[in-house]
Amino acid sequence: MKIEVKSFQKPDENENILFLATAGNYKNLPLSEQEMKFAEAQIAAENTLIELNRYTHKIYLHVADNKEYTNSDLEKMRKLGFFFHARLQESKITKIVLQDYLNDAEAILAFAEGVALTNYQFLKYFTDTKKQKHTLEEVIIHSDAVSSTQLNELIAVVEGVNFARELVNEPLSYLTAEKLSEEIQEMGVKAGFTVDVFGKKKIESLKMGGLLAVNKGSLDEPTFSILEWKSKEAVNSKPIIFVGKGVVYDTGGLSLKPTKDSMDLMKSDMGGAASVAGAIYAIAKAKLPIHVIGLIPATDNRPGGNAYVPGDVIKMYNGKTVEVLNTDAEGRMILADALSYADQYKPEFVVDLATLTGAAAVAIGKYGMVAMGNEGSKDKMTQLKESGEKVYERLVEFPFWEEFGELIKSDIADLKNIGGRDGGAITAGKFLEHFTNYPWIHLDIAGPAFVSTTDNYRGKGGTGVGVRLLFEFIKQYRS
Repeated sequence: MKIEVKSFQKPDENENILFLATAGNYKNLPLSEQEMKFAEAQIAAENTLIELNRYTHKIYLHVADNKEYTNSDLEKMRKLGFFFHARLQESKITKIVLQDYLNDAEAILAFAEGVALTNYQFLKYFTDTKKQKHTLEEVIIHSDAVSSTQLNELIAVVEGVNFARELVNEPLSYLTAEKLSEEIQEMGVKAGFTVDVFGKKKIESLKMGGLLAVNKGSLDEPTFSILEWKSKEAVNSKPIIFVGKGVVYDTGGLSLKPTKDSMDLMKSDMGGAASVAGAIYAIAKAKLPIHVIGLIPATDNRPGGNAYVPGDVIKMYNGKTVEVLNTDAEGRMILADALSYADQYKPEFVVDLATLTGAAAVAIGKYGMVAMGNEGSKDKMTQLKESGEKVYERLVEFPFWEEFGELIKSDIADLKNIGGRDGGAITAGKFLEHFTNYPWIHLDIAGPAFVSTTDNYRGKGGTGVGVRLLFEFIKQYRS
């Protein structure tokens, strides 16, 4: 879908138009006397989206009471964009003009973001898409408040989210670890960031024991992708690193998952990898002045003939040993190697994103991400939370008390890869902490990464959660 901004101007009278107005100026809109009376009655009835049918085209009207837009108000605008998109689809409208009488860039862009994200569809595997395909192709914003830079950032973010959704929605029959790396390389070419991919031989030479162990039951080889965007105007002297869990399909390994509501959704277990790739795509496309690196370890987790088993002891990339008690706790095994690898860059800050635990999903559902971090990350946690509130990809910080670390002590190795039932999301984070030597935050996105029913503008299936959060964080970044 094409989005462009033009200076505020009178639109073509035969175009489909949405007037975004305020209670103080809507009476100045170019409506007939009868249309204005109808609009006033609808406003009195608290209808937030008014439709006027002029037969050859349609006029829509939204009247806002806001003088200032809070974070929750901006989210309402995104959701209004979702509902508006449904109206456009009902009428098979292909082009809409947004006539800005709000004179508030954040508000109009939030609305456009809601429309654009709602317009995404994953239709690749349908043989006939005529009935399902959305008709909207073009959005023109007439506004003196929105700059071309702001619009370019919005477009970059929408594309980044949609790339992430696309990756999550792809089945394993297409998206193996190697194919994931190829897709990320193509994203790099489009947005201008570099991608270096390690194959199995390189991973073996590096002795990434966690990634290799999880891969042992698969016929497909693992990959380790390094994404990098380094602006010449970067505000940071040391890189910020994003690490994404790339388990392209998770059967649970020999600790086999049940199928219903579990294994059948596990093509989404690389949601963290997709979010990291989508975020770096958006950051590079918008040319933000930052140096950022993405690390994506990728494999599937299967119970093949040589699969790793409960009771195995694995030597990790950083030399620590891990007793495997559950092969379904595989995400932390591959993330641990990536987090250790990040140390060579002497990073300013590292954040990982992973669909890591059912415990996180049970705790807060699809409504946010579970966050935890080490002592050096407190300022960054505050900044991430602020960014999350801004884009409504919110964080809930869990306690990270040292007592939880006691639950992953092993009798025969440095660590075991799973604790008990208590604090499952936290003990997973405590496991990862052993592989960090820098300020670090862990985000468990198991709840919101994939939804089985439509969740307003986030859609159905892969949501691309994390892309908008990381982009906003980098955009507002302060060391």
